[in-house]
Amino acid sequence: MENREHFSAFIYSDTYLKYNLGRTHPLKPDRCKQTLEILKGLNVFDDEYVLLVEPPPATEDELMLVHTEDYINFVKRMSERGYGVLDFGDTPVTKGIYDGAVARVGGSLEGARLILSGRVAHAFNFGGGWHHARSDRAAGFCVFNDVAIAARFFLKKGMKVAIVDVDGHHGDGTQEEFYEEKDVLTISFHRYGPGFYPGTGDVNETGEGEGEGYAVNVPLPAGTDDKSYIYAFREIVPPLISAFRPDVIIQQFGVDSHYEDPLVGLSLTTHAYEEIARIMHNISHDTCDGRYLVLGGGGYSKNVARSWAIIFITVSEAKCDRNAYEKLHDTHSSGDNIRDDVREVVERVKDVLIKSEVGVRWKS
Repeated sequence: MENREHFSAFIYSDTYLKYNLGRTHPLKPDRCKQTLEILKGLNVFDDEYVLLVEPPPATEDELMLVHTEDYINFVKRMSERGYGVLDFGDTPVTKGIYDGAVARVGGSLEGARLILSGRVAHAFNFGGGWHHARSDRAAGFCVFNDVAIAARFFLKKGMKVAIVDVDGHHGDGTQEEFYEEKDVLTISFHRYGPGFYPGTGDVNETGEGEGEGYAVNVPLPAGTDDKSYIYAFREIVPPLISAFRPDVIIQQFGVDSHYEDPLVGLSLTTHAYEEIARIMHNISHDTCDGRYLVLGGGGYSKNVARSWAIIFITVSEAKCDRNAYEKLHDTHSSGDNIRDDVREVVERVKDVLIKSEVGVRWKS
């Protein structure tokens, strides 16, 4: 920590609170604000290498890097009306949701700009991570796909992008956006099984056309714990990122994989999030000079804010009260042995990668 030469930015706007899906909806709009308050309580922003940044909202032109004009106008109209749904019921409308959505996309783009400028190496927008949204429709609580928009921003600058998604649900919207492209590598770790949303993300979804081999999916069984998850992550992510050699890494860091989350059914603790963050931080410095944009995602329990605070402190290496930091953690880690069914998933993924004649090939 004493030899740090890189800056990190925490990006937040109170306008994020307008991304409100309703009082009874499981997605709470104040998760990022709670994360910010935890970090302030730990005096993280007293560290000269840590910046607190308020972003401008995304413009319509920026939204149209991914989304259609008709869809953007539809969201505007629904937001002004203040009721209804944007999809088939998962993403309800409240008045002002458009403003909240463009603020959150703006946060991800501000992080991308800060990284591109060299002002920071790492940027965090836990208000982002809306990986289910498609170009012309909302899906799974997601209005605009800021993950894809940020990737498009980097692509326009001539950069190769790796997207690592660890949300409990498959990053289907992001995968679809880049499924036929070779300059974006998407890797998604998620629960997978009959009846589980969104129903995509099996190992055989590997991309098409020029994008064949650049989509990688690691479909995990219910109950996957810390030890098994970290085993799978280490086996797949570092060698693939090393082979692809991106210019920047974007991570969707949903934390609905937590063992107390009511919607997913994976069994991770905060210790796994800390280890994933540490691995990704090291990979970013090994492959792309530390250029690493961290976004939020799912998380529907009381553990979201402290999980994101742990991730931020781990990657930024921010100075803080270490005793207070340790108290953020779960009191235990999960898993004593690597599960056989997770080993089988990893071998299936490797088998697909080995047989791939194009794209990112497995490096043994």
